[in-house]
Amino acid sequence: QVQMEESGGGTVQFGGSLTLSCKFDTGSPYNEPCMAWVRQVLTGEREAVAVRWSGGKTFYADSVKGRFTISHSQDRANGMLDLQMNNLRPEDTAIYYCAAKYGACSLRTNFDYWGQGTQVTVSP
Repeated sequence: QVQMEESGGGTVQFGGSLTLSCKFDTGSPYNEPCMAWVRQVLTGEREAVAVRWSGGKTFYADSVKGRFTISHSQDRANGMLDLQMNNLRPEDTAIYYCAAKYGACSLRTNFDYWGQGTQVTVSP
């Protein structure tokens, strides 16, 4: 089980920056799931934009590579997963979710645990 709560969404102009934060609790200091930021646009389509393996390796969708950075810290069962977003574009507008899964994961993974989401809106 992983409990997660996102914060940091909002409205920003084209070219601006935002940092999203996800506070998580894995229930045990020995649990370190694979975690990701996944966004959902108005059409309902979901896209994983950044993934972090439990060993620290990170992956990014081509649409955000070079603009977004995922970072992670964990102290025993609790931690933070941040997403620094720079040079934002209107097409980045979406609900952003923190997601997790134990075991291997990739940008195509169907994650098992989800936060409630935070809205990001980028105006032209």
